[in-house]
Amino acid sequence: MKLPTLSINHHLTTPFLHNATTFSPSRSSRVSNGGPFTVRMSLKEDGPSIAIVGVTGAVGQEFLSVLTDRDFPYRSLKLLASKRSAGKTLTYENRDYTVEELTENSFDDVDIALFSAGGSISKKFGPIAVDKGTIVVDNSSAFRMDEGIPLVIPEVNPEAMAGIKLNSGKGALIANPNCSTIICLMAATPLHRRAKVTRMVVSTYQAASGAGAAAMEELELQTREVLEGKEPTCQIFKQQYAFNLFSHNAPVLANGYNEEEMKLVKETRKIWNDKNVKVTATCIRVPVMRAHAESVNLQFETPLDEAAAREILSKAPGVVVIDDRAANKFPTPLEVSNKDDVAVGRIRQDVSQDGNYGLDIFVCGDQIRKGAALNAVQIAELLL
Repeated sequence: MKLPTLSINHHLTTPFLHNATTFSPSRSSRVSNGGPFTVRMSLKEDGPSIAIVGVTGAVGQEFLSVLTDRDFPYRSLKLLASKRSAGKTLTYENRDYTVEELTENSFDDVDIALFSAGGSISKKFGPIAVDKGTIVVDNSSAFRMDEGIPLVIPEVNPEAMAGIKLNSGKGALIANPNCSTIICLMAATPLHRRAKVTRMVVSTYQAASGAGAAAMEELELQTREVLEGKEPTCQIFKQQYAFNLFSHNAPVLANGYNEEEMKLVKETRKIWNDKNVKVTATCIRVPVMRAHAESVNLQFETPLDEAAAREILSKAPGVVVIDDRAANKFPTPLEVSNKDDVAVGRIRQDVSQDGNYGLDIFVCGDQIRKGAALNAVQIAELLL
């Protein structure tokens, strides 16, 4: 799959698939203090055996980057994709791998499988993997709302997967939440723990990466076409995306909400284990490459002022506060692209509510990393 090759630092690359013959991961938080990036070898005899399903896709490629970044131990690595991609050569951590076709026999002796190949693939092959004793971390929506399947953000509800153990001989399914839910709850949960959120209103501004690598490529193509005075190519989305924004392309349901909006509603209730919390969302697709932004209004059961909220968020794991009113400096999608932390700013009291019972915050997070691949790998880390 050909992916966009933009020159600015929020682009998505496929650093592992040939023609690339050397490891050259996209720039991220793995580079610190301007120093050179050094490959860390994670191959360890006592590590689990890992399979990546959908390795040639945007999230599949990011799985590999995150595994290296976090020095995740593995004794073997199996790279799985469709029949069309099978046979491709991939170089990862100074070793050449051949991409294999995903089949019912792919999970023999696999301890952990990271899935990001779409819901239909997960529904077919996830249970097969579990039956063979594999613990599946699934990035699709296939199992998120199923009773008994934990829906996990490690910083938020790790206890949901407490009964799942590696090397127990029993397979299991763990669901990765939707990207917009993860990014929202990374910021909202620390405040919820202090003052209990009773109502949450979310407006999302979602990047092309949420629709896959082909959508990212089309956004780049459309941008060039519009600037050159040409008609934009509209294949992934049925309307112009460049220099435009529109309601999220998920199907619209009978209640007027689209599926993306209802994911935020339902997943929040499951993750927080609170069927009574009131959540409403409006999801918008914006012409940004790979990081989502979200405006979040919170109403609390007990008072919480903005100073306390800022302090809570500054100490929250996986969160960075960017909230400089004097400089008008707040989170941006570009700034969080290829970064692990979710950024929070615009922390302010909701003037429409009496007392300190409401706050507004603005949140940005990388959709491919924390919104997908990083969260899944963090789940796998909890199994070690």
